[in-house]
Amino acid sequence: MYKQHSTTPKKFGGHTSTFKSKSHFGAPKPTRRSFGGLNNSRPRFGPARNAKHSFAGGGGRPIHKKRFGGGRGERIDFSRFIKKSNQKDHSEEKPYVSKHTFADFPFNPQLHKNIKGAGFIDPRPIQDQAIPIVLAGRDVFGMANTGTGKTAAFLLPLIEKVAKTRGLNKREMILIMAPTRELALQIESDFKTLAFGFGMFSVACVGGLPIMKQIREIKLGVSFVIGTPGRLRDLIDKKVLDLSTCHSVVLDEADRMLDMGFRDEMVYIIGKTAKERQTLFFSATLSPDIKKLTEHYLKDPVFISVVSGETAKNIDQDVIRYRTKEEKLEKLHEVLRKDGSDKVLIFREMKHSVDTLAKELHASGFKVGGIHGDKRSRERIRILESFKKDHINILIATDVAARGLDIPDVTHVINYDVPQTYDTYVHRIGRTGRSGKKGNALTFVPA
Repeated sequence: MYKQHSTTPKKFGGHTSTFKSKSHFGAPKPTRRSFGGLNNSRPRFGPARNAKHSFAGGGGRPIHKKRFGGGRGERIDFSRFIKKSNQKDHSEEKPYVSKHTFADFPFNPQLHKNIKGAGFIDPRPIQDQAIPIVLAGRDVFGMANTGTGKTAAFLLPLIEKVAKTRGLNKREMILIMAPTRELALQIESDFKTLAFGFGMFSVACVGGLPIMKQIREIKLGVSFVIGTPGRLRDLIDKKVLDLSTCHSVVLDEADRMLDMGFRDEMVYIIGKTAKERQTLFFSATLSPDIKKLTEHYLKDPVFISVVSGETAKNIDQDVIRYRTKEEKLEKLHEVLRKDGSDKVLIFREMKHSVDTLAKELHASGFKVGGIHGDKRSRERIRILESFKKDHINILIATDVAARGLDIPDVTHVINYDVPQTYDTYVHRIGRTGRSGKKGNALTFVPA
């Protein structure tokens, strides 16, 4: 039933195909190869390999695989956290060559002006492949990770779509769902940049920010509703948000929303939209749950994959061994004081651990802030802005910062706690080495 959309050889790394039958999903699963960690299953990795370690007392001892996260994590081979940015991978694919320029897309002149003003030069792979399909009105399943440019891949054609329908005196509403407040707010910020001069309005429907302000904006009339599932459902239940005129739906980071337990909300919210609609799914994985959603909600979709390697090749990855908590903190201080550690993002597993480490580093004279799910939205926004604008140079966070956030010039990502899964690891370190710049990723592991 699923047949190829193009004659491109069937491989991951830049092909486009059209779903026509469920048998497509029964094909052999691709190996994990993506910007941010394509993960079609939760494998248990093979025997640990001996690996030399060049930083903080590696000593050349074997690095063993261990299970973390109270039984929830996968078995992670620590040697997978070591990769020199200059090491050559003879199996890597040739650099992607765009088929289009932004000038090739039939956008409104104002949108072309905004694209240029945003500093976009050549379309990224997901933009190059998705924009023509979305403009054609087709449903899309995009296998893409954060940092690959997918926000513009759906915002640009949808802004064009709304601009055209407004000229026909039709009211078009776009719904965009994201897993975290930070990602939803970032999408809205990108929308405001790209939709400048069109007279279009948006509302960010996220928890932690005043709901009455969101209600007022919805009642005034908006073209783009961007939010997290929980707050969107609240607004629907209050009979404030009417999605019956919503003919375009985007699920960004759909796999992450499922991981966070938003399945029921996602199904409920999509069910409130128009039956005749264009639906766009973007996900880092093709899990069984994602397959079910895709089969149920996408009509004759085009499959687009832009995966090209587990991690970016310009990120230098290493581990730091420690024996005690005191030694662990001491070695962290060494890293933070080292030349080149200009902008550092530190990940921790637990919310209280974020606050504890932030206090310890602040007491030692570091300019540091911390964010996690228990902090008020305004406080999280303030701290993130301080980090982006270099008022602080160290940000400690739980995995609320692992996906979607585009923070420029992060020199180091430090996994102070080993992540639950390798997929999470890949998303975390994707915060550094962006736009082709050199990045560094360090993971603390027990000796």
